[in-house]
Amino acid sequence: MNRAGVDIGTNSVRLLISDAAGAELERHMQITRLGQGVDRSGELQPEAIARTTAVLAQYGELLRRHGVERVRAAATSATRDARNGAQFLDAAERALGVRPELLPGDEEARLSFRGATRGLPLADGPFLVIDIGGGSTELVLGSTQPEALISVDVGCVRMTERHLHADPPSESELAACAADVRAELAAVRRSIDVARARRVIGLAGTITTLAALELGLHRYDATLTHHARLTRSQVERTFARLAAADVHARRAMLAEPKRAEVIVGGAAVLHTLMVELAIDELTVSETDILDGLCESA
Repeated sequence: MNRAGVDIGTNSVRLLISDAAGAELERHMQITRLGQGVDRSGELQPEAIARTTAVLAQYGELLRRHGVERVRAAATSATRDARNGAQFLDAAERALGVRPELLPGDEEARLSFRGATRGLPLADGPFLVIDIGGGSTELVLGSTQPEALISVDVGCVRMTERHLHADPPSESELAACAADVRAELAAVRRSIDVARARRVIGLAGTITTLAALELGLHRYDATLTHHARLTRSQVERTFARLAAADVHARRAMLAEPKRAEVIVGGAAVLHTLMVELAIDELTVSETDILDGLCESA
């Protein structure tokens, strides 16, 4: 019995189809920026909905082609925040053939933890999983299952639209972005004892993009970024390099050029988290919430 997961995020829409044995049949990612303007307007924009539902229609065709019987589709931060989120879910259901669930932040965190810790030795735990999305960031601490978790409203799209308007961003804009992230960390510290973690795992497009850049990849290759290591000094250096470049230069630097518009905001979130939470190094994971959705379908 084939099963699938669909992750409708603030910045990208992803699909994973696996067979009965858990072997991967299809894995796709397209950047649609569903969350464009949500932080400012409180609504999903018509053009963003159209871009996203067009991709979902393509994914629906793949589901039918593979005879997928069980699908778990979920929408996250942007749809949670939008006044017209239900309208989008109606359109998404028509395009995909399955109605996506509106995933609460804590369930998003649990699924991210499930995907991120797949295949890792239990002796490496407790794990701290950090999932930087477009609109929110989830942090989860646990060994075999989540023991403490939190979702905070900082992400690459939200921080970019809220603070980073110049190209390249100004020092004052970068400082405001970092201050915004730091303000959210009080809640993180109350919820999670970060010092308990023996291994930190980083997920999602911002972190995998920084890993690809650090590895010098001109073409994205998940087999190389998966379980790569990123140190705080590497993140600081790469963040500074990206922040000093304009969007055209960033596109030329990145293995996935479509991330150029929001990568500085995401890197600012990661750098601030690593500094403020005293994280020296993290393990990059290409398995994440999408894998958790597929496994739980």
